[in-house]
Amino acid sequence: MAKKPTVEEAPADGPKAGVVWREEAMQTQFANVVNVQGTREQVDIFFGTNRTWNAESGGQVTVELSNRIILTPLAAKRLSTILANVLREHERRYGTLEVE
Repeated sequence: MAKKPTVEEAPADGPKAGVVWREEAMQTQFANVVNVQGTREQVDIFFGTNRTWNAESGGQVTVELSNRIILTPLAAKRLSTILANVLREHERRYGTLEVE
């Protein structure tokens, strides 16, 4: 049985338009590695999985890339803002995340 698309409602005092999020064709993948490169016209975000368990022994690290997302610079800026807000709230609830 297909799931009904979810609708993100606009605020009660705003316009009556909403966003329909269709998830029938959505795929979920895990990534513990991300890399970014950009040009004037686009920002490329690469996602992958590091399955090297003994990296500290000086051996080679292998990352299996699974996805590349290409964004316009404006969409990348929006993503950056949204991620910053989500992480700020996460750290408020669960504590500071330390990045190496």
